[in-house]
Amino acid sequence: MLRRTIAGAAATGALLFVASCSDQREAVGPSEAPADADILPAQGTAVDPSALARAVPGFGGFFIDAQGSPTVYLRDASQRARAERALTPYLRAQGFGADRLKVLKGDYDWSQLEAWWAGASAEALAVPGAIFVDADEASNRVRIGVERGAAGRVRGALAKLRMPDAAVILEEREPVTFAVAQGPKPRAKPGSGPSLQGPVRPIIGGVQINFPGFLCTLGFNVSGGFVTNSHCTTEQGGTEATPYWQPTRSVSPDQIATEAADPAYVTNLAGCPSGRVCRRSDASRAAYANGVSFTPGRIARTNRPGRSLTITGEFRVTGEGGAVVGNVVNKIGRTTGWSQGSVSATCVNTNVSGTNVTQLCQTFVSATVGSGDSGSPVFQIISGDDVRLVGLLWGGSGSRTFIYSPLTQVEQELGGLATS
Repeated sequence: MLRRTIAGAAATGALLFVASCSDQREAVGPSEAPADADILPAQGTAVDPSALARAVPGFGGFFIDAQGSPTVYLRDASQRARAERALTPYLRAQGFGADRLKVLKGDYDWSQLEAWWAGASAEALAVPGAIFVDADEASNRVRIGVERGAAGRVRGALAKLRMPDAAVILEEREPVTFAVAQGPKPRAKPGSGPSLQGPVRPIIGGVQINFPGFLCTLGFNVSGGFVTNSHCTTEQGGTEATPYWQPTRSVSPDQIATEAADPAYVTNLAGCPSGRVCRRSDASRAAYANGVSFTPGRIARTNRPGRSLTITGEFRVTGEGGAVVGNVVNKIGRTTGWSQGSVSATCVNTNVSGTNVTQLCQTFVSATVGSGDSGSPVFQIISGDDVRLVGLLWGGSGSRTFIYSPLTQVEQELGGLATS
């Protein structure tokens, strides 16, 4: 298990991402508990590409392009009518007419990309310096991220798969790291209102929480408790009754909650690379202490996207869902406040730098993140302050890409959650 004793880590600009949690980095240990090794996760998106592949011959990916148009890859353009029929529920729900659907010529169908993605995940992610493997809906390719200097080793690992060179995009990226922060830190200077880093009662999502030695963000309230990250506990994976305070023990010494559920990381999940331990979400649940005041279905809102930490209102969680590549999503975190950006990749198998953890089928977003934002709620705005909850932020690749676990996978591991 990964102990919560933070040493230094990689930084981008002024933002620190903790890649390690001790001077002697401790690997998360595999659990002997049984896991559903043969169950592949349902992709946490609004459109299931595997289902589309079964319904539409030659389907090769679906996404929202930079102009906001729903776009599909087809190897045979004559299958457009089938694609329109299969996508009708999503297009109607998003207010698109069938005439808005754009068709691009695909070189590969989704079954090929999925097979190569699975093989590349097993081979490449076992190589030091490999970061992620993604079946990329927006490029009709398998996209693999590597640290500087690791490309040669990863290419060697891929050689045995006999993937066409043209089907692979290999690119250097910044390592993926947890977004937990050292703490407790001095309380933020008061502004014109309550702060994400200050005491907030009743407690709502998006505010700072403190567990021994560190700071994270409270994701969202559920019946009798709240959800945050697994790595925002004393030991990542496994339930050890981690205590929590809000905003910090020094400011508000009464404990608000205790860790109640945190599934173990295991080696036998489908897609877990050799030598690593895996889960489908970085999520844990805490139970509130008696008498603690909290409001279900509410997330702190600042006045606009940006780095303001002043709470000016609340978002109302009125539903749950998923996002596709190109959708705009939001997060509220104790460090960088309200971030907003487009989903850049879905169902990405992701190594966490400095650990033996691989998070399976995660979502990448092009938006700001910083240390302490771990646990941030991720959501889509429906109308006004009404939002649809889609996931739980846990890390970043640099300061301009955050990564979250889709809500479907959080609930797959923690059980059904009453989020509103």
